[in-house]
Amino acid sequence: MSPPGIRLSMTIESHWGRYLHKHPHRNTELTPQAFTHPTVGLAAVLTCELASTTSTRNVAIIAHVDHGKTTLVDAMLRQSGIFRDNETVAERVMDSGDLERERGITILSKITGVTFGDTKINIVDTPGHSDFGGEVERALTMVDGVMLLVDASEGPLPQTRYVLTKALEQRLPQIIVINKIDRQDARAAEVLNEIYDLFIDLDAEEEQLDFPVFYAIARDGIAKTSLDDDSTDLRPLFQAIVDHLPPPAGDPEAPLQMQVANLDYSDYLGRLAIGRVYQGTLKLNDQVGIAKLNGQLQKTKITKLYSFEGLKRVEETVGRPGDLLAIAGVEGITIGETVTHPETPTPRKAIQIDEPTIAMTFCVNTSPFAGKEGKYVTSRNIRDRLDKELLTNVSIRVEDTDSPDTFRVMGRGELQLAILIETMRRESYELMVGKPEILTRKIDGVLQEPLEHLTVDCPEEFMGVVMEQLGSRKAKMTKMINHGTGRVRIEFEIPSRGLIGLRSQILTDTKGTAILNSLFAGYIDWQGDIPQRPTGALIADRPGKTTGFAIFNLQERGEMFVRPSMDVYEGMVVGENARPNDLNVNIVKEKKLTNMRASNSEEGIRLVPPKMLNLEQAIEFINDDEFVEVTPDSIRLRKKELRSSFRKG
Repeated sequence: MSPPGIRLSMTIESHWGRYLHKHPHRNTELTPQAFTHPTVGLAAVLTCELASTTSTRNVAIIAHVDHGKTTLVDAMLRQSGIFRDNETVAERVMDSGDLERERGITILSKITGVTFGDTKINIVDTPGHSDFGGEVERALTMVDGVMLLVDASEGPLPQTRYVLTKALEQRLPQIIVINKIDRQDARAAEVLNEIYDLFIDLDAEEEQLDFPVFYAIARDGIAKTSLDDDSTDLRPLFQAIVDHLPPPAGDPEAPLQMQVANLDYSDYLGRLAIGRVYQGTLKLNDQVGIAKLNGQLQKTKITKLYSFEGLKRVEETVGRPGDLLAIAGVEGITIGETVTHPETPTPRKAIQIDEPTIAMTFCVNTSPFAGKEGKYVTSRNIRDRLDKELLTNVSIRVEDTDSPDTFRVMGRGELQLAILIETMRRESYELMVGKPEILTRKIDGVLQEPLEHLTVDCPEEFMGVVMEQLGSRKAKMTKMINHGTGRVRIEFEIPSRGLIGLRSQILTDTKGTAILNSLFAGYIDWQGDIPQRPTGALIADRPGKTTGFAIFNLQERGEMFVRPSMDVYEGMVVGENARPNDLNVNIVKEKKLTNMRASNSEEGIRLVPPKMLNLEQAIEFINDDEFVEVTPDSIRLRKKELRSSFRKG
């Protein structure tokens, strides 16, 4: 077996040959050594002695979901000396939101700052799920380079391709970090090959292939320049950020130019605009102009100026080119607008965000239980909350409909909209949401629909059922990889419509062992009808409290969604029928008491545990004629028309 260095050299030569074959017109003076990382020997230079002048580096950490971005930021913060030795710090400290901690994912991009020697390093932690790609796009406008994390076992996945595409488009230099090399199934050498393949497939320029590679265990705070390196901390990675990523450019004497990429709110200071100074100098109490997106110029005064250090904001008096700052005194400012000189305004081009691909209807709760659990229940409350969301979430769109009580909300995916709905219910809002629908478009008279690149990772024994499910949803298999570990990775191209309700079905069919990841891949001609839920619903035909007696007699009909003693109303969906048709049932029926006795009359009943749907499962389950009723305490399913006599008609 060859040593790792020999295998890597052979890999570099083969990738170099593939690169020249694909790009014969490119400059062939570049040698295969351009694929080797320039940080060889960096582990031997672990000193923090840098240039005498203080400098800045701005870097974003990008990766697929759950590849270790936030964990790496944790380790960088700890080793930079931000926290006291006796300070208690939670895991994934950057994931500060309740939903982020519960789900283990990053939803909002966040900025922190550490100091390495004389260099201030601003780090932007970004989401890894494709539904929150708008956060990644905005984050990349603030930085001069990226750290691309890839799992040492899973390798590049759909979101890896997406974030790398965006970084290459903006010509940002990369530092590659192969994380989790301590996993039993780690395959770092093969993953590095796959990363080279990905760069070449994305038509990377010659100079973009010149990146350093590190092998990391983010959980333990270790980064190595090679697998057999004896590094015990992250100093090689810090040094590579300083050496490999360029310092910010910008003339401090030019007219001020600071573009807003994010917003925050303070109870004391009002709206805070977060962005990067591209040129000029911004001082506390300066009179500035806000170049609005509609072309107008609004003059205001900067009342507070903050930079980022660890988890805190630090007050500043001046901001220079390359600084990432939060500023106060800017009421009414929105994402994409430019803070500039009031007399000689030089606005930047607005931030371009990919268009939404999915829409849902949000409407006022009209069920018999409306207003019993929530605080904000009117259409005005819902509209105000959606308008507030639009201020900070640029990838969301909201449209009015023919009804004043109904709004059409568009986003990147089911998860993004489900997070918005879950946030609203936790803020005491009541509302109803309809089935997700795909946003189509017409090009030259041809109807087109969104296409997704889907990756399914599952055990070998479930390949057949996965292929069968996806085949019925118009999916086409493009690639299959078997690493010999008992699991298979299959890649598909599938219409976005085919993903609605797919996750729960695949997880059921594979006994919870499959992993699904998808990425928007463009548009395709309309693919025709796609079968949706093959089963009907069990619908309560009268109001009351559910009884164990009624549920016991109905559970043979299908799977129940309610427990005994739950309040229901006419038209509420209480279960899933095993057959395709909907069935009205009496789920509040009580057992009649008589004076007659029988030997088996007092036997206890045995109830099958009900399936209590969470928000995402409920949204995936409903059909076109159903709503999900969302309140702070409950998630219920109901028919749009509650009265059974009208539904039959």
